[in-house]
Amino acid sequence: MHTLSASPFLGEYVVLRPGYEQGLRVPARAYRQLAHADATGAAVPAWLRTAASDAWGIDAGRDPVGSVVKVREESSAGYARASWEINLGCNDNCEHCYLPERPFQGLPFADKERLLRRIAESGVLWLQITGGEPLVDLDFPDAYTLAFELGMMIQISSNGSRLTNPRILDLLMSLRPYRLTLSVYGVSEETYDGLTRTRGAYKAFRRGLDAAREAGLPLRLNTIVTRHNQHEADAMRALAERYGAAGLEYVNITPTYNGDADVLAAQAERKLRPRKPFTGCNAGITHFHADPMGLVSICKIGRDPQFDLLNDGLGALAKLSAVADSLMLRTGGCSGCALSATCGTCRPMAKVYQEATAPLSYYCQHGKAKAHG
Repeated sequence: MHTLSASPFLGEYVVLRPGYEQGLRVPARAYRQLAHADATGAAVPAWLRTAASDAWGIDAGRDPVGSVVKVREESSAGYARASWEINLGCNDNCEHCYLPERPFQGLPFADKERLLRRIAESGVLWLQITGGEPLVDLDFPDAYTLAFELGMMIQISSNGSRLTNPRILDLLMSLRPYRLTLSVYGVSEETYDGLTRTRGAYKAFRRGLDAAREAGLPLRLNTIVTRHNQHEADAMRALAERYGAAGLEYVNITPTYNGDADVLAAQAERKLRPRKPFTGCNAGITHFHADPMGLVSICKIGRDPQFDLLNDGLGALAKLSAVADSLMLRTGGCSGCALSATCGTCRPMAKVYQEATAPLSYYCQHGKAKAHG
C-alpha cells in the first residue's frame, strides 16, 4: 500500500501522507516527474525523499515510485471533495437527525466499488464517508480500503460505537483516515441514551472513543446541543478539550433534507445562535454529495435534482454546476421579499425550512428586519 499520494488539486498539485494533516504543494513539473517515474518504474526522486523527511520524518526510500506514491491522474471533471452516504442505516435513533428515514439499504459491494472509482475519476481527493452510521455497513472495511487504495484522503463521520470492533480498529490503524469525526451527544448515560433513544449507546460511544484515542487515530469531536443535553453543554466541550480533539459545536437544528419539521422540536431554544450570513459556496462546482444508491447532488441538503453517477458516469457530474447556479438564484418561497436581492441565506437550506413552515427567525438573515420594518 502506498505511503504518499500525489494528486492534482484545484489547478495545483499536492503530495500528501494519508492520515496526516500536513501536505506539500509541488510545482507541475514535479508532479509530472512523479507520473513519468510511476509509468516507467523509476525510483523515488531525491527531492521527494528530502521533502518527505522534512514534512513527516519518514524515509521514502529508493524503491520505484509506484511502490511508495499513489500518483493520481488528472481529471476532466476537476472536483476536489465529496461526501458519500455509504448507508442510511444507523444503530442510534436520534430525534434531531436530518435524515427523514434511516433504512439499512445501499448498493451491493460491486456497485459500491464502481461508485468509488467514479468518485476518484472525478478528481476527488478528500472524501467524507458518512451515513447513517457508516461503520455498521457490512461493506465498510472493503469500501474504505478501496477508497484508500485510490489515493483519497478519507474523513469518517461516526457515532464511534463500532470502534472497538477489532477488524475496524485494525483497519484504521493500518490505513489511517485523514480525520475521524465523532459526534458527542452527552456525558452521562441518561442524557446520551435519551437523546439517541438507544439503550447502551453512551457506553458504546465511550468505549469507542477510548479505543480510538489509544490507537492514536486523528480524532475530532463535534458537540451537538439539543433540548435533551443542553445542561451538559459545558461538560461536552470539556470532554472534547480533554481528549485534545475539540471540533465544532452545533446548536441550530435543521429540518430533514426533505423538509420534515418534527426534528425542530429537539432544538434548545435558549442556545440558538444567529446564522452567519451565507456568502456562497462551491457546492456542485468543486464538491458534491453521493447518496447510498449512487445518486449525486450538489450537497447533502440540496438533493433535488439528483443524477445517476453509476450509469451516467462523469456526465452526471457535468450537470451539477448548472443546478448549483439555478438553486442559488432561485428565491422560491421568498418571492415578494423586498430584501431578496441582498439575501445571505443558502437557498437549499432555506427551502427545507420553508417546506417545514419553520419560523422565519430560524433561517432568514432578514427576519428581524422584516419583522420590525
